[in-house]
Amino acid sequence: MFQYINSYAARSVNLTADETSRFNGILEYRKVPKKTKLLQAGDICNFEAYVNKGCIREYIIDENGAEVTLQLAVEDWWVSDLASFQDQTPCSMYIETLEDCELLILSRDAKEQLLTEVPKLERMFRLMLQRHLTVVQNRLFKTISNTAMEKYLEFIKRYPSIPQRVPQHYIASYLGISPEFLSKLRTRHLKK
Repeated sequence: MFQYINSYAARSVNLTADETSRFNGILEYRKVPKKTKLLQAGDICNFEAYVNKGCIREYIIDENGAEVTLQLAVEDWWVSDLASFQDQTPCSMYIETLEDCELLILSRDAKEQLLTEVPKLERMFRLMLQRHLTVVQNRLFKTISNTAMEKYLEFIKRYPSIPQRVPQHYIASYLGISPEFLSKLRTRHLKK
C-alpha cells in the first residue's frame, strides 16, 4: 500500500526506516468509488491526497455554468486545493474521482505533525510544490501561445495513459476546446 508513495518520497529525501514508518503511519488509506466528490466549491479543503490508484479530476464551474477541467491526476500525483488547504479559506474548485481510487490522505493537522516529527519531508513537499508550480506555469504559457493541435500533441505526449481513461469531453475542457473540435484534431492527428 505504501510502496509507491515511499518511492515518491525517495526521489526527494533519504528517510530512515523509522522515518518511513512514521510517514506511513500518519497517512490515512482510503478507497473511494468512482464519481465521488472529494471537495466542492465553498468547502474548506482539509486534505492533500496522494493517488495510489485511480484517476481524479479537479475543475471549476465558470460564469456560464460550464465545467472547466484544471487538472487530471493519476497514480503518483497529489490532489488538493492548495490555497484553501494552506489558508483555510473556502475553495472555488471541485475534486471528483473518475475511477475507483485508492488514496493516501494527509489532513492539515497530520501534515503539520508529520513535518515536526520528520523535518526531512519539508524538502519533499517543497519540491512537490515547485514541480506543481512549474507545470501550472508551463500550461498557462502553452494555453496562451500554442495552437489547439500543439496543445493536444503536448497533452498526449505528457500524459499518454490519460486519453484511454478519461472521457474526451474532460480532455477537451482541459485543453480549452470543444469536444467536437478535439474529435477533429484527433482524426487529423491519426491521419498523419
